[in-house]
Amino acid sequence: MSVRVISSIKEMHEFSNAVKSEKKKIGLVPTMGYLHEGHLSLVRASKKNADVTVVSIFVNPTQFAPSEDFDKYPRDFERDKRLLEKEEVDVIFYPLSDEIYPENFQTYVSVKDVTQILEGVFRPTHFEGVTTIVNILFNSVKPDIAFFGQKDAQQAAVIKQMVNDLKMDIEISVQPIVRESDGLAMSSRNIFLNESERKDALVLYNSLRYAEELIKRGERDKERIISEMKMIINSAVSAKLDYIDVVESNTFSLVDKIEEGKSYYFLIACRIGATRLIDNILLTV
Repeated sequence: MSVRVISSIKEMHEFSNAVKSEKKKIGLVPTMGYLHEGHLSLVRASKKNADVTVVSIFVNPTQFAPSEDFDKYPRDFERDKRLLEKEEVDVIFYPLSDEIYPENFQTYVSVKDVTQILEGVFRPTHFEGVTTIVNILFNSVKPDIAFFGQKDAQQAAVIKQMVNDLKMDIEISVQPIVRESDGLAMSSRNIFLNESERKDALVLYNSLRYAEELIKRGERDKERIISEMKMIINSAVSAKLDYIDVVESNTFSLVDKIEEGKSYYFLIACRIGATRLIDNILLTV
């Protein structure tokens, strides 16, 4: 099957309008390309829940700070296209940067409180870039459902907040993290890890699993759990921790204590060598 590739906003609008006129449901999987099994799990969720699946591929410059890895972010459109043809995706939306951010572009979308913690502290310009590009993608593709991965849990929370606040008629579906056989969360950035760093990277998942074990044993002291997690992270020579913290799953607000009957995300951001990785686990106490 040859997948249709659309590069212009005008053509994307025309396609989506035609689909809508037939009362069909559009599913959107927004990506920056260099697809892995995590992305493909979102594609399969879309195919299961929508009539037409659109995958966007766009490495968004506005969510990278000048010091970050925009230029070296992995790109291989032909490889991505082959993977999406196997999944029988209907459309790849593959716009050029000038199509998204033309000269004199001036409008950005900003979500407040939920962007000021965790990733927002370490990447202060990141979420404004995310919410702006997601808005543009939503307006271009006109999806009924958009699919995101739990690995970027804070990003999903920010997008849910934006959709709710701006009264968008779009369902946000967050799908489980897909992991390698040894537990490492799949990420396009994993290719930057050398052999020893790849082994070191397992401390993220191992620390999350240990947090889960402590919760099961009855531990409720957040700081004690985080202290144990930090010991595991710091056991890796190449690891440099940005943060470990806990948020309440529904509000995505930081918590001081862990309470019975509630669900929490335990979240990590850590550099392994030069590669920054994030991971999390959702636990119900």
